[in-house]
Amino acid sequence: MDINNPLYKNQGIHAVLSLFTVEDGKFKVFLIKRKNQPYKDMWTLVGGACYNNETIDDALKREMFEKAGLKNINFKMFNVYSNPQRSPLCRMIAIAYVGVIDSNRVKYLKETNKTQDADWFLIDRVPLLAYDHQEILQDAIEFLKEKIFDTTILKDLFPPNFTLPQLHKAYESILNKQIDRRNFRKGLLQKNIIVDTGKFEEISGKKPSKLYRFKI
Repeated sequence: MDINNPLYKNQGIHAVLSLFTVEDGKFKVFLIKRKNQPYKDMWTLVGGACYNNETIDDALKREMFEKAGLKNINFKMFNVYSNPQRSPLCRMIAIAYVGVIDSNRVKYLKETNKTQDADWFLIDRVPLLAYDHQEILQDAIEFLKEKIFDTTILKDLFPPNFTLPQLHKAYESILNKQIDRRNFRKGLLQKNIIVDTGKFEEISGKKPSKLYRFKI
């Protein structure tokens, strides 16, 4: 590598997170509204540029905190976006991540030095996003749909123990379709995604509901 080659200069890395939740059966994504140029006043996924003295994971953690006050969010990398024109400032390669969280257990800032608003948006009510974040978001949704039947990616969406109806409702919201409940339970147990705890949730006036947990 010839570090003096001008084709290596003026490049950077973006860390971008598609952070999802399900609220009252509604599938949502977390967005921030930019305060500065480029794309001032436009909404984006949460994230930003990586410093040259930090890992890309640490960059994402820092950007989440600086731009939304978010912390202790688990995330998983799923794709890379390298279109040379994806940023108007310079060549910026995006490392894209997915995270899922219970929105009731996370606090965030509505405004920071770099953002003027932040909120959860229904997936079918997302505004026009800056950069290529519309593409990244759609790819993240497809990635999440592929992973929910084979991994514990939804673990942070639920308390340690949960009922099957709670889990079933979340899956239907994310997939945007009805799922047969008996086959749903059987499939997740066979794939070792969930485990029967042997415990029950007592609900006044109703039959106790069996509790499950994600397999660690």
